[in-house]
Amino acid sequence: MRRRVSEHPELRDLIEVVMDMGRNPLARFPSGDYILSDHPITMDDIQYATSQVGDFAIDNRAGISRTLHRISAVRNRKGAIIGLTCRVGRAVSGSANLLRDLVEAGASLLLIGPPGVGKTTIIRDIARMLADDYQKRVMIVDTSNEIGGDGDIPHAGVGNARRMQVPHNDMQHKVLIEAVENHMPQVIVIDEIGTKLEAMAARTIAQRGIQLVATAHGVTIENLVMNPALEMLIGEVQSVTLGDEEASRRGVQKTVLERKGPSTFSCGVEIISKTELRVHRNLDATVDAILSGHYAKFEVRKINQGSEDEVEQASFISDLSEIGESVVEDGLQMNDGAFDYTEFGSEANCCKDEDALCIFLYGISEASMIQGIKQSNIDDSIEFTDNISEADVMLALQSKLKKNSRLQAAARSHGIPIYIAKTSSLAQLTKAIQALITDYADDYDSFETEAKANETEKIDALEEARIAIEQIVIPKGEPVELLPRSSNILLLQKDLIRKYKLKSERVGCEPDVRLRILPFPSTVNEDKDASGADDTGKIDELYRPNAETNGSAFTVDRLPLLPD
Repeated sequence: MRRRVSEHPELRDLIEVVMDMGRNPLARFPSGDYILSDHPITMDDIQYATSQVGDFAIDNRAGISRTLHRISAVRNRKGAIIGLTCRVGRAVSGSANLLRDLVEAGASLLLIGPPGVGKTTIIRDIARMLADDYQKRVMIVDTSNEIGGDGDIPHAGVGNARRMQVPHNDMQHKVLIEAVENHMPQVIVIDEIGTKLEAMAARTIAQRGIQLVATAHGVTIENLVMNPALEMLIGEVQSVTLGDEEASRRGVQKTVLERKGPSTFSCGVEIISKTELRVHRNLDATVDAILSGHYAKFEVRKINQGSEDEVEQASFISDLSEIGESVVEDGLQMNDGAFDYTEFGSEANCCKDEDALCIFLYGISEASMIQGIKQSNIDDSIEFTDNISEADVMLALQSKLKKNSRLQAAARSHGIPIYIAKTSSLAQLTKAIQALITDYADDYDSFETEAKANETEKIDALEEARIAIEQIVIPKGEPVELLPRSSNILLLQKDLIRKYKLKSERVGCEPDVRLRILPFPSTVNEDKDASGADDTGKIDELYRPNAETNGSAFTVDRLPLLPD
């Protein structure tokens, strides 16, 4: 097995070796799994391997002294080891360079990412950076010896940082408090905060003015907001009942979710890959934005592939309503120009690829959508837009969309199909994305045809009303009944009739509702039909330039003239 691994061209990128009794041993590389032997693993092989490493603790993990490698055991019901996962540990110097400005400023950092993305590698380098480069007293609380390695002497990758080992997982919160009370650190480094007790201990430490650097499992900040055990790290979430006036002012329901207190950490970092990070410089503002259903503002930082020490890009991404000169100015002043910030103009969230599926999101964060797309392994090109008139489809949260009738009307007027997600959970979003992509691949032509048909129907309806007014109502003074139309087209016809200073009334019942144009001029506050006042309000709201519909309504500046 050792010979086969050493001969592999990707040896330097080896992730782990898996040994399961009765199966062929596997080596896992970024390119895939590689069989190391044609002979299945026997109990003797496993016993020999376990004899070469340290003792297995209660968490079924062991290590090799003064290395960062981790050996995890799989046991049967009787407690005997029947499988091993031998994970390669590496100390990558410079892996935390993207966060150097935040570390130097004394910010408390919470790193979030799925397993295997490099969280432990980054906090190990942060511990070394704080201890060696900035001469701070750093104490590592090492739950499973992943940061400082196995054995009593810490690995050289942590520099001069000190390390406290945790005898049992359930005691991590006690060791955290002990580290502060007994050893007077300036910085505490914690790996994998996973329980409510650990989150409470971290908050207690933060309130004592100590810089915290910690990791937690998750994909985005939103995952922590929805996690009852870890929500204390971001200030906890509580349900608040608003008064009628405040709810009306905010345009929300009376019961809303709000942050209960300040976050334990000042900054949040989402680890997308080994070369890309998303930095939330103000974690409180990010949580508030998530709870209110808005897009959170964050920075994207990438490492140039040519050199790990060179930052390729650090750009702001935010809600379109917040993008502007102030954001760009703040970015240019940051870190004395150490990062090259790219300006984010009004075209930031516009669809530029004509072949891409352009999605308008409502009540769903873009980060959650991106994660859902990655989990679905979708090859189609997908872009997001804040302009509903450019969207091919709308994906909305059910609870949000049902309260916004104007947005529904705008989507219908543009012929945009609407997809609904009951919740913003990853499972629900993945299901909605798969349905959307399937329909887009199979029936998008029919969507286009239907949209064109809607446009044609609107043109025909308006032209019908114009000809009736100009050829019968005005010259002959006779009323004219138009053809039955859908409610949104009746509103367009009614708006056109008002421009001719004429009155109209609705006649008939569903589905044969139609307009009758009357040959009498209308006055400003004179519209006596059954739904006149309501329709006027709807027209004014829906078609005024600044209407909150996330898109302009269908209007015709000049109608086409038909031949005589």
